[in-house]
Amino acid sequence: MHRYFIYLSYDGSRYCGWQIQPNGLSVQTVLENSLAVLLRVATPVTGAGRTDAGVHAKLMVAHFDAIHSVDTSWLMQKLNSILPPDIAVSKILEVKGDAHARFDALRRTYEYWMTPVKSPFNRQWACRYYAPMDFDRMNEACKILMEYTDFTSFSKLHTDVKTNECVIYRVEWTERADDLHVFTIQANRFLRNMVRAITGTLIEVGKGKLSCEGFREVIEKKDRCAAGSSMPAHALYLTGIEYDKALFLSDNSAVD
Repeated sequence: MHRYFIYLSYDGSRYCGWQIQPNGLSVQTVLENSLAVLLRVATPVTGAGRTDAGVHAKLMVAHFDAIHSVDTSWLMQKLNSILPPDIAVSKILEVKGDAHARFDALRRTYEYWMTPVKSPFNRQWACRYYAPMDFDRMNEACKILMEYTDFTSFSKLHTDVKTNECVIYRVEWTERADDLHVFTIQANRFLRNMVRAITGTLIEVGKGKLSCEGFREVIEKKDRCAAGSSMPAHALYLTGIEYDKALFLSDNSAVD
């Protein structure tokens, strides 16, 4: 048996999320169906995470198994020829037989895009804000996040996770071209709805409705009702997943 990591990106607008759902089209379903056509056998895939409905991925990683060795260049080319335009494969790498796309991920990175500008070209990719926001104060609140590991206040209620502990490695707001403000957060793992809930609470800070000390109190209450509203999904992107290079049987230079 051979195991492979497949690197892909997708526009999540028309999908119910990454994971297979009973009443909606998922990215996982489309990818599994395409692999089955090319490999001529049912080919389940396991993703590094579970993006929600409408969330995009600039980089998602999933693993699958094949009975025989696969020509990865051929498979990538064929997959891109039959996958819909909103899903693209960037590389396929052979890994150790026990490598796991989800459990072996060391760090994950998300971005949330916001803009004050009305534009017909970014309405599906960024969330528009109307009131002025103090991004310097929002970055002060970001530093407070780095002091904690329990993010119960930003987790969707009634999930099946065993712990709400996460280690944040990087968190900040930056300004890019065309008045785009980007919230970037990197951690070892994320809770359901965590990024969008943190973003919504930071916006309360930026609008002056919540002080930085108030933001700290939200974290310490460990109560989802204390935090701000969850932001819309269409402006959220999974942008990075990191692994130990020792997992890969292919040329390690291709992992970067």
